Amino acid sequence: MPQVRAERFIRLDPETVFAFSQTTGTFRLKWDPFISAQGFLAGASSAGKGVRTRTRSRLGLTMVSEYVSYFPPRNVGMTMVSGPWFFGNFGGGWRFTAGDGGTQAAWKYTFSCRPALLRPLMERIGTWLLGHEIERRIEAFARACEDEALVAEFRALRGPSPELP
Repeated sequence: MPQVRAERFIRLDPETVFAFSQTTGTFRLKWDPFISAQGFLAGASSAGKGVRTRTRSRLGLTMVSEYVSYFPPRNVGMTMVSGPWFFGNFGGGWRFTAGDGGTQAAWKYTFSCRPALLRPLMERIGTWLLGHEIERRIEAFARACEDEALVAEFRALRGPSPELP
């Protein structure tokens, strides 16, 4: 299956970087250039293994995904439950590793396309397109994490509890 990956070094601790990555609602729209809306499903109010989200991209595509792993502040993984017709499957993982006075953020998407007859062409296009999008998205995330005003706003919204995303 094709895979795209992007990495950035962020001058913040892993706990803050992880929690920042898991923001939702209007705050998420301040840093994430990929989505136009995102929310938890089935009454969930926070992320965690088994929790589902509905995400609408700025291109108008909608995907329901489920957290298959959730280990703050190290990593989070999701898999597509339903989504655009051309994905046979889709999964994403975001990993955060402490080092050198900051955090190495590594994001990865793995996918397959359908129908089978067009798969080779669609997966080449998908690798290019998703590769571009993941780079654009992690770059915006890294810039936001190093924007002092945005981080201060995030910390104020987050409150005193460090375990809350």
